Amino acid sequence: MKTLKDMRPVYVTGIGAHPYQYRSGASYAQLGLRAVREALVDSGINWPDVEAAYVGNALVGMAAGAAMLRYLGVTGIPFAQVENASASGSTAFRQACMEVAAGYTDIALAMGVDTVDTWRLGPAKAAVRGLADDLNAPFTSFALITDKYMRETGATAEQIALVSVKNHRNGSHNPYAQRPRAYTLEEVLAPPVISGVLTKLQCTPVGEGAAAIIVMSEEGIKRHGFDRKRAVKVLTSVSKSELPASEEKNPDVALTMVTTELAYQQAGVGPKDIEILEVHDAFSIEELLYVEAMGFCEKGQAASELEAGAYDIGGKVAVSASGGLLSMGHPLGPTGVGQVMETVRQLRGEAGVRQQPNARVGLTHMVGIGPVCLVHVLQSMR
Repeated sequence: MKTLKDMRPVYVTGIGAHPYQYRSGASYAQLGLRAVREALVDSGINWPDVEAAYVGNALVGMAAGAAMLRYLGVTGIPFAQVENASASGSTAFRQACMEVAAGYTDIALAMGVDTVDTWRLGPAKAAVRGLADDLNAPFTSFALITDKYMRETGATAEQIALVSVKNHRNGSHNPYAQRPRAYTLEEVLAPPVISGVLTKLQCTPVGEGAAAIIVMSEEGIKRHGFDRKRAVKVLTSVSKSELPASEEKNPDVALTMVTTELAYQQAGVGPKDIEILEVHDAFSIEELLYVEAMGFCEKGQAASELEAGAYDIGGKVAVSASGGLLSMGHPLGPTGVGQVMETVRQLRGEAGVRQQPNARVGLTHMVGIGPVCLVHVLQSMR
């Protein structure tokens, strides 16, 4: 099986976004075009230079991406709109990387954009239903998972809430964050309680926004004179879907373990090499589950490591320096692209007060309904 290491090198050269926000009345095109234009400027190219485009969406109808990009000019490039639940943007990024790595194009756009809309879940249309589909909301499911984790590990509700404290502190310095404010532990634990011990500030806001990435081959970088020190290499992109039952009963955790291990193998790195980590933390408990699944600590130790500052900016690995889904937000389509954007900013050394010192290797992780999981590993060229 071929991996990115067996193909042409792929580099991120441009990043851009529209701030994540609550419903504003902004159009789909306004959100997406701002992100694309920022990425083009950052990459030092013009729209006609882009040779392929992939747009991730989860909440809009067919052909919205093509209609949006038409405002930039009709150029006839290959185009695809990608839907993969929360992992839509991550999947669009993977497709753009594969396009360039395979030699089909030298410059590709990957982006995600969504506006607030009614969630229309597809599994029921495929006549695939769970026994508790109408009885168990996501926040209730994760409240039960939180309770189980506390009973098995001895972690406290206060320790789990520290995930939100950390991520909102990080997000308070992120101009793209939907919740750009720091909160104390007392504020995070305060009502309203959504389910179990999970309060409002321990659950991601779902809003609107956009994020865009330009990826190039070495030929594209040379052609446009891009500064190689600002290029960030994509070491690997791994995507996996539902697995057979295993000893790990949580399907998202089991899938994360397998996908991340494969990414480590393909990239030639391990947990000790990762300085920047963006994870799918739609609920505070998820960060703890996933850092354990990825091998950053022993099982059951994430809460105590978090409390000791291991996952702070400046710690052994900066987890969700962007603010994560809890603070930056989770507009679905853009979320995975936004994770890559933050990682690129960190690996360039351009993250300001959010900067993880001497960051060289970063990893992004996204799960989606299916379940699916995507992991990307990126490396600084400085």
